[in-house]
Amino acid sequence: MILLKPSKRYFHHVHGTDHHHPHDDDILNSSKNRQISIGKKVLDANQVNANINRQLFRDKGIFVLNIMSSPGSGKTTTLEKTLNILKNDIQCAVVVGDICTSNDADRLSVSGIPAIQINTDAFGGDCHLTAHEVKHALNNLNLDNLDLLIIENVGNLVCPAEFDIGEDARAVILSVTEGEDKPLKYPLMFRESQIALLNKIDLLPYLDFDLALAKENIMRIHPEMKIIDISAKTLEGFKLWISWIKEQVLSKK
Repeated sequence: MILLKPSKRYFHHVHGTDHHHPHDDDILNSSKNRQISIGKKVLDANQVNANINRQLFRDKGIFVLNIMSSPGSGKTTTLEKTLNILKNDIQCAVVVGDICTSNDADRLSVSGIPAIQINTDAFGGDCHLTAHEVKHALNNLNLDNLDLLIIENVGNLVCPAEFDIGEDARAVILSVTEGEDKPLKYPLMFRESQIALLNKIDLLPYLDFDLALAKENIMRIHPEMKIIDISAKTLEGFKLWISWIKEQVLSKK
């Protein structure tokens, strides 16, 4: 497991910039304009690096999957079980994003799969990975011997959806311990993802979670979304999930 620490501090979010002004309408409007401009420049700069990453992945024939979810959805456990199944058939690696600690990468590296940890605390604790950070992490991987790269983004249902990192597809995990209305509350995440995993279905007998309603809400946001019910504990639904990944890897090759 390799731990990457950013060397510079950037402000990726408009709400992360410090500013002081009197509450005058003209000055407030001017401040808003500057913030919008800054936000656009940040996203434009990120897109440049995302395009570089995407071209590199295309040249190497590597399928790249960006997995996103809120904290506690079972993302790392799902990834742990997924990689253990895939590693005998597919050359895999993983990049893990967290604000602090290398706990998740430590867990994933036990399987022998290359695991690169990116911590964003030096960026002020950014709640997402950027294309630049991913590009830097790639220096620690042998891309010529890789079929699949999975990126476990920072646990958050908002910010990661805004930043293209050069991936081929995005997967969002929603656990049944969360609300059925999450897709409606965080529509961009579900609109920008190609597949949704409804995790922890082994807990359904003990919860009031309405699985049908959750799926209905996902389809309202993204009518063509592929949805798979899974349990990272019992591996229920994993056959469909693994088959989907293998199809994407083969298609990219």
